Amino acid sequence: MSNSSSLLKSPELLLPAGSLEKMHAAFDFGADAVYAGQPRYSLRARNNEFSTLDILQQGIEGAHARGKSFFVASNIFPHNSKLKTYLNDMEPVIAMKPDALIMADPGLIMMVREKWPEVNVHLSVQANAVNWADVKFWQKMGLTRVILSRELSLDEIEEIKQRCPEMELEVFVHGALCIAYSGRCLLSGYFNHRDPNQGTCTNSCRWDYKVENATENETGDLQRIPVETIKFDFNKALEEANQSFSAMGDMQRHPLADRPYLIEEAGRPGSFMPILEDEHGTYIMNSKDLRAIEHIERLTKIGVDSLKVEGRTKSLYYVVRTAQAYRRAIDDAVAGRPFNERLLSELDGLANRGYTDGFYQRHHTQDHQNYMEGVSKAHRSQYVGNVLAIEDGWAEVEVKNRFAVGDKIEIIHPSGNEIIDLAQIRNKHNEAIDVIGGAGHKVRIPLDAKYDKALLARML
Repeated sequence: MSNSSSLLKSPELLLPAGSLEKMHAAFDFGADAVYAGQPRYSLRARNNEFSTLDILQQGIEGAHARGKSFFVASNIFPHNSKLKTYLNDMEPVIAMKPDALIMADPGLIMMVREKWPEVNVHLSVQANAVNWADVKFWQKMGLTRVILSRELSLDEIEEIKQRCPEMELEVFVHGALCIAYSGRCLLSGYFNHRDPNQGTCTNSCRWDYKVENATENETGDLQRIPVETIKFDFNKALEEANQSFSAMGDMQRHPLADRPYLIEEAGRPGSFMPILEDEHGTYIMNSKDLRAIEHIERLTKIGVDSLKVEGRTKSLYYVVRTAQAYRRAIDDAVAGRPFNERLLSELDGLANRGYTDGFYQRHHTQDHQNYMEGVSKAHRSQYVGNVLAIEDGWAEVEVKNRFAVGDKIEIIHPSGNEIIDLAQIRNKHNEAIDVIGGAGHKVRIPLDAKYDKALLARML
């Protein structure tokens, strides 16, 4: 494939749709397609407006009316009880003519291919396709697209595309990462008997854990070391570590990485679980979020057909920001323009757990695992409100976070963004105020009528 920008095909930008409002916002800000799921058969059993057939039909019809695509996730690995009801439950969904089903389980795929051979099936990331032979197998089974595992590098993706040029490939470029192989995690099932792959994940990897030192006793079990008995010489340990372990890239292995540890979850005091860390990191702690916007040019040149954003339970602001940023990155890549680093800071304004580009560049050092921060953070900008209507130069704003007169406010709109200095705020009694404290209020600010339905962010 030529790398000439004039020959580059624009990949599909695929956004999550947790509601009709978010679906239309995704399209307004540049998405080509959205995906949603039925709670019983997808990985989002909660916070999903598409739980009824009526809303799902409105979504599919609304997307098609705009010339966009709508994919339905049906990607669980079902137990026997769900096999009994699957085909009957899917019959009315198939009648709505979604553009594809996103599926993972070979048995369900077989059933759908036998009953509805005309339906497009995309292989879910849950199936963990990591090589070109895997992709060729699913191509022979009649699937039209494979969503590749998140654990692949750019070079591996390129080889798969070169060996399988006729199969559509999709990759994730933004959103939460699981501390498991592409979502196949057992933590939630272990703690709460809520299986992540049945759509009921409780995000156990992001709970509040304390780490305790441990030692191995005579039976080989880990035993907690009381804090007062721990004696540790950092410099000595660092010297020993440097002598014992090879460097990872240009960074030395952490001196504490080979010690055994116990973790204690905040809601389960006194229950100590063993955790061991090797050269690749820890596997029960909180991951940073994926942000691969700087790799859009390479992915476009490789010929990846669809770039996917994760987050069906995320906010309207998240959908708008990610759609707009990745749309710009794709358009720049296709036009041959250099990457705009400002897009990084725009995405920094979303609530996140720190960012990583995941596995796209092998192998990152331990700095790319989120050891220090286990809670969401936001910086650069903060979502502060939605414009509900504009009349006579005054916008009614549904407040989401605090803002004040004198703040620099970014107006986020499909027609383009603008930063203004906020000069006035009026409360519901039409009284001038200097600050509005937070969510739960409606105020008015001066704003041009062209920014109706905009979102507002305060620059930090």
